[in-house]
Amino acid sequence: MATVKATWQPFERHGRLTERTDLPDTVFAYPKQRKEPLTDGRHVRNAIARFDQVTDVPEADRALAFANIEKAAQHYGVNLSETDWHQLGVDPQSNRSERAQKGAETRMRTGEAKEAALKGAATRKRLGIAKEAAKKAAATRRRVRDEKP
Repeated sequence: MATVKATWQPFERHGRLTERTDLPDTVFAYPKQRKEPLTDGRHVRNAIARFDQVTDVPEADRALAFANIEKAAQHYGVNLSETDWHQLGVDPQSNRSERAQKGAETRMRTGEAKEAALKGAATRKRLGIAKEAAKKAAATRRRVRDEKP
């Protein structure tokens, strides 16, 4: 198997929170898809743990993602015992969408979904981002509605 050259480069901006859209492609494990940002040790460990959950990426991109995770892990001092991306999980989780649907139905039935929605709304209001979030949600609903056949 050919060795893949990592594209990851450290990116640290101090003084303010960084939005995902502000990050360069070189900070992501999957730069083409802009998935799994590797901005610190916590994010590197998260990318390792969720490697097999990333869907719709070819094997070449998985190899590149692993190379980027390796490089970021070395930079942030994260221990990585795996030496090949196949050791992190070959296939994405099977039946993932079915399990997510079943979980959503359970949350609706038990009332947890409403409780979580109210808690999220209160948090958005407290942070002063409620109007922005409402606009984004409305745009998403319009897009989904327009995409239906």
